[in-house]
Amino acid sequence: MNSDSWRMTLPPFPPEYRASGVLLHVASLPSPYGIGDMGPAALEWVDRLHEAGQAWWQALPLGPTGYGNSPYQSLSSFAGDELLVSPDGLIEDGLLRASDCAGNSFSAATIDYNTVIPFKHRLLETAWTTFRAGARGDLRPTYEQFCNLHRQDQSPAEQIARRGDVRTDVGNGLVDVG
Repeated sequence: MNSDSWRMTLPPFPPEYRASGVLLHVASLPSPYGIGDMGPAALEWVDRLHEAGQAWWQALPLGPTGYGNSPYQSLSSFAGDELLVSPDGLIEDGLLRASDCAGNSFSAATIDYNTVIPFKHRLLETAWTTFRAGARGDLRPTYEQFCNLHRQDQSPAEQIARRGDVRTDVGNGLVDVG
């Protein structure tokens, strides 16, 4: 098998195929939580792209950001950025209450990471605590299956999750304190 033979097995686009799309990071979507996320605004965005006849959305890297909070300085190509988790989805899943998200005022024009990071981490900690206390027991088997799969192979996702517990934000960079 030569190095180009894999290309022959993929169905090529027809010669007349033309499409357009947009480049927009999820964090740039509107959100009452200080940073765009994979919640209702992302679903509405996809609907609008479809209505406008767009075929592609290049969302940029979605991994946890490192120095300067740039998606191009991701700490992992395997893990997702926890800041992109939708509080609305966690409320819908019964892991957060709407009141957990209340009382914050964020800019509609810019992302203030120094404010958003502790806010989102607090929400995720609340959701995790709620889950561990027994809320949404129907999710437990899927969670256990995920944990068992990743315990066996020491996957990069698990390694990143473990290391995330021993990192601290210092200015615009991350310092490993573990």
